[in-house]
Amino acid sequence: MTYRAGIIGTGGIAGMGILGMHDEDAIGQEKIRASHAGGYDAAPGIELVAVADIDEENLRRFGEAWEIPPERRYEGHEAMLAEEDLDAVSVCTPSFLHRDHVVDAARSAAAPDVVWCEKPIASGVSDAEEMIEACDDADAELLVNHSFRFTDKLQRLHALIQEDDLLGEVHSVSSQFRMELLRNSTHLLDMLVYLLNARADQVSGYISRENEAVDSLEADRDVDDAAGGGYVLLDDGTFATIDCTIPRDDSSMTLSFVGSEGKLYMNNDDGEWRYWSLEDGEHVEEPLPGIEGAWTWDDDYESAFENAATHVVALLDGEATNRSPGLEALRSLEIIVGFYISHYTGGDVSIPLDRPLRDVTITSW
Repeated sequence: MTYRAGIIGTGGIAGMGILGMHDEDAIGQEKIRASHAGGYDAAPGIELVAVADIDEENLRRFGEAWEIPPERRYEGHEAMLAEEDLDAVSVCTPSFLHRDHVVDAARSAAAPDVVWCEKPIASGVSDAEEMIEACDDADAELLVNHSFRFTDKLQRLHALIQEDDLLGEVHSVSSQFRMELLRNSTHLLDMLVYLLNARADQVSGYISRENEAVDSLEADRDVDDAAGGGYVLLDDGTFATIDCTIPRDDSSMTLSFVGSEGKLYMNNDDGEWRYWSLEDGEHVEEPLPGIEGAWTWDDDYESAFENAATHVVALLDGEATNRSPGLEALRSLEIIVGFYISHYTGGDVSIPLDRPLRDVTITSW
């Protein structure tokens, strides 16, 4: 049996490439493997059969590149969801549209059993909660594309920390990544809450109002997404500092963990992970068991999409537990929204957010 997939949104992450990540001459002109379409193409047991977009020219270019017949290129997601019988639907539109597209997919006649949504899950907490509820009501899995979760290395590291107690009780984390909290740094924050299996309890934030997307993506200036950071007190007692104010060329995705049994340094851009166990009051460097090297963009990013699409198939087969569910994706969004609320009110913010604050929307691209 081959499962049937459709994609809403035919831009970069759907299959046509993103500035700053892929060859500029290829963007918008040819297949880009590090994408939802590339994942479906590479994974056995599933086939991309339909796409939808409101931009007729983008739809044509995507359809031609990925060999989608003209009759299955739909102008508008409603038409695709009404006409097609789909097992999986990818939502690859800007984050402020995720709520509408995920909810519509879950409630549609297409009746997908998996909705694979790009990160961040949404632009606001209440939107994310509605998406989660709609998928739950439809008995569909909401899978959020935080790419690191779909690599063997990060899954192994998660097991070392959570099951083998590699770090013991984690006391402190310091982290750094590039600008734009929603567009970029949701990856960093998801890694933090995933590895610690924790949720924010209290945050204090700073927003610089700077971003690089205006130039790199020729993006609209009138959006909220920007550089920023702050501190996060997690519900397991860990104190974390987040610095996402650095320009792309200067930055590295780094996290440094300090725990009662050891410390860990991760640099995902330079490909360096280092671990020291704490023995008789001294830190002794040791290899990470079962991990060679580190997660890197070049070695692991492209394969993450095939791995994620393979995970979609496993979910459809009923042979897997959702590796990146909506409820966990909500944890990183809560922190980002909390940073904004803290910056503009001048105070600390408690998580979970009170009901009126869950409606705060942070627009992005």
